[in-house]
Amino acid sequence: MFHPVLRAFRPLRRLFGLLILFLSLGLLVPAQAQQRPRTTNVPADVRPAPKVLNPPAPASPVRDTTGLVSGSPDSLRVAAGGRKGAVETTVKYKAQDSIRFEVQNKRAILYDKADVEYGEMNLKAALITVDYSKNLVTAEGAADSTGRMRDRPVFKQGAENYQAGRIDYNLKSKRGRITDVVTQQGEGYIHAETIKKNSYNELFGVHGRYTTCNLEHPHFFINASKMKVIPGQSVVTGPFNLVIGDIPTPLGFLFGYFPSPKSNKRASGLIIPTFGQAADRGFFLRNGGYYWAANDHIGVRLTGDIYSGNAEQFGGWRGTAEMQYITRYRYQGLFTFNYSSQPTERLLGTTDVNTNPAFNIPRSSKTFALMWTHTPVPRPNGGRFSANVNVSSNNYFRQNSYNVRNYLTSAFQSNISYSKQLRNAPINYSVNLSQSQNTQTGTMDFTLPDVTAQLARQYVYDLLGLQPRKLYEQLAFSYDLTFQNKLSNSIPARQVNGGAIPLIGGSNTAFIMPVKLGSIDKLLRNSQTGMRHNFGITLGSYNFAHVNISPSVSYNEIWYFKRLDYTYSETAKAVRVDTTASFNRLYNVSGGVNLSTNFYGTIVRKGTRKIQALRHKVTPSLNYNYAPGTSKNDPAFSRVQLTGLRDPATGRLYSEGSTYRTNEGFLLPRYNGFLYGVPTSSRVSRVSFALQNAVEMKVRNSQDTTGNTPFNKVSLIDGLDFSTGYDLAKDTFQLDPLSVTFRTQVARKLQITINGNFDFYQQDSLRQPINSFLWQQSNFKLARLSTANASLSYQFNPSQGQKKSTIRRDAAPVNDPQLGSPRQLNPYEDYVDFSIPWELSTSFTASYANQGPLPELPSRPRKSAYTAATLNLNGSVKLTDTFRFGFSTNYDFINKTPAFTSLDFTKDLHCWQINGNWRPFGPTRGYFVTIAAKSALLQDLKLSRNRTFLNY
Repeated sequence: MFHPVLRAFRPLRRLFGLLILFLSLGLLVPAQAQQRPRTTNVPADVRPAPKVLNPPAPASPVRDTTGLVSGSPDSLRVAAGGRKGAVETTVKYKAQDSIRFEVQNKRAILYDKADVEYGEMNLKAALITVDYSKNLVTAEGAADSTGRMRDRPVFKQGAENYQAGRIDYNLKSKRGRITDVVTQQGEGYIHAETIKKNSYNELFGVHGRYTTCNLEHPHFFINASKMKVIPGQSVVTGPFNLVIGDIPTPLGFLFGYFPSPKSNKRASGLIIPTFGQAADRGFFLRNGGYYWAANDHIGVRLTGDIYSGNAEQFGGWRGTAEMQYITRYRYQGLFTFNYSSQPTERLLGTTDVNTNPAFNIPRSSKTFALMWTHTPVPRPNGGRFSANVNVSSNNYFRQNSYNVRNYLTSAFQSNISYSKQLRNAPINYSVNLSQSQNTQTGTMDFTLPDVTAQLARQYVYDLLGLQPRKLYEQLAFSYDLTFQNKLSNSIPARQVNGGAIPLIGGSNTAFIMPVKLGSIDKLLRNSQTGMRHNFGITLGSYNFAHVNISPSVSYNEIWYFKRLDYTYSETAKAVRVDTTASFNRLYNVSGGVNLSTNFYGTIVRKGTRKIQALRHKVTPSLNYNYAPGTSKNDPAFSRVQLTGLRDPATGRLYSEGSTYRTNEGFLLPRYNGFLYGVPTSSRVSRVSFALQNAVEMKVRNSQDTTGNTPFNKVSLIDGLDFSTGYDLAKDTFQLDPLSVTFRTQVARKLQITINGNFDFYQQDSLRQPINSFLWQQSNFKLARLSTANASLSYQFNPSQGQKKSTIRRDAAPVNDPQLGSPRQLNPYEDYVDFSIPWELSTSFTASYANQGPLPELPSRPRKSAYTAATLNLNGSVKLTDTFRFGFSTNYDFINKTPAFTSLDFTKDLHCWQINGNWRPFGPTRGYFVTIAAKSALLQDLKLSRNRTFLNY
């Protein structure tokens, strides 16, 4: 008996029974089809593939909470109330051929270019099996008719990609097993027989290989029995060895740590040192240390060298700290400090390089080098701070650098500056701190600080609010202020009248003061401080009959804060010089006018000739400068009574000279050797003349087919310039030498520059000038060539001028010969371009100085008139697509010796590179051969053999 309430639902029970029967029949037919034996052809009862793959219904009834329409399972949420641990999101799939469902086994098989997507996971392969009973996805490749595997499984999860022979992945635990896997981690590639993946995306490999070669069969790899990969961070291995060309090498270590950061993230890591032996310091470990990626803006590199020495003495060490910083759109910089401590004598080796005085290097026990570069990004209306600092001990690069440019460079400059344009004001200012150093002479000069302020040109009518008129519309003025404080460790000799007047105290010879803490007080006493004001007035430019006239007036004033005072001692017959602190003003006024014009000579050729026209441009200019002289009370000089003192050159008393009597004493300079010197005390009335010439032609453009550029202009003579002057204020030698300069460029490849100076005055037998012109002597001569210089340079390669360079300068080229070098002054100057078949550049320089009529004596042989003649050759040739040979040589024709010769070669081996360099003679002779990986990640994997001037 049914309950009365249930009896009311009796018709619904029959309907529910029919529904159960219908569903049972619907499930029975595909279940029987899945039990057929598998054949090569896809069964006819396999239905088309829907877009969403869902697992079969569980054995126990499940209440549907999706609200989906029957027959539309495309968006069914799996495990919507099913058993615990089931798949928890939609599984999307597709296959090019077909999909086979095995309902009883709870599996789905996808054939040909199968694709399964589950959350962030994407899997592609020739054959994919989804087992819902185990939450397992299996992917395999398929063999084609030739037996080659195609459509190997490719697994992608987030940013990680894996290519393998077989992949097993658990959808629930997100763990997997990958066989014959290849995956990229950072710059490197992982090859392994088997890799297991945990839920943290960490990989554990067996019989793994790590390489930066992107080929399926890499040229080299690190072979390790076990390895762990933390994606986006690092690759850690157990004991490993390096394999090159399937040949194991003895290079290896007990463990390996290789950073593999994401593309937008840097990683910290160890820097593997280079092992070798130096003849002067024994065995060494070089450039080993640690790189610390502090954050996205700062990276610190700490490296060092250590040398074993011999049984009696330690070989020394060297440390380097390098910090690179960058803030996007603001600035970037690099700070490097090097310190070296090593023995002052060579510990090993007795070859001619370390015994020949010509090649022997003066050694210092402790040396250092400091470098800092800071480059800002220009911003409108903002200040600009920049720095370029290079400071080192005199012998640092000669004792520690293998770079030829560093070894040969003797002069270094440093500068730190800040400049700013004031907003809404025509004023700009700058503050500079500079230093220059010569490592050969030991001189160091400092400018601390150098302050400049400038007022831009201001027009009078604009300031007064007047309407521009012809008389004063171009009247303008400007102002420049300069303040400098200079220090130098080069102490000049203190002399008066060329050393003819004896001094009490001081030094008659110059000397170099060592720069150290104890000498700072002496350096400050030797400093030079001054301020200079320059007021300029321009009266505009006026054109009269095609002649441009530009008058100008200037006022200069110099401020010094000390001066020299002289006291004569009749007893000692010498002068005492004292430096006293005081404020001193020196000034002068000058004016001038410049006249210039242009005129042309043109030859036009009509018709269809190649050369259409020739044009000769002539630019003459005439300049006159005038400055009034100062009186005998010139504050720049001190009148000193030299009673009883005679001139050693003439033997006469100084008091007998006309200059002495006119000025009531001998004039001694108060500001001798000071910062800006002194304004001229004599009257200036000088005329200067210059004549400039240029010749160019217009040729028909045979390559123009549109008519937009039918002609091209070609320069025949870039410049043929003449200049001389005449001093109206002098009584003798009024005519200046004639200066001639010639410049041209032939076919855009050969550059020629020649300049010379011609003297108009005669000379005596001691080459001293005589106040008589050459054309006044018996054998007429207009001028005499006194000095001349010539420079010719030629550079050519087949692709020159045809296409622009495609080399990106913001990323280092992959075939840099200085592989593994922690720092280069110019990281791209040794870049090898394999696309150019050959290139050649040569230059020749020569200098001439007229020796005059000086006779040759046994004790004084006559020197050659050619003071310098040097030929430089640089070139390279591509022997194959991956092999290039280059050379660089220099020959001194005066000394008849080659100054420097270098032969080098580069062989590109895809992911490896061989570089060799040989210097057969000279102070830097030696050779260097390196076989190294091109990747920056594995650049320390290299085989090096070197024998240089440092360890010959």
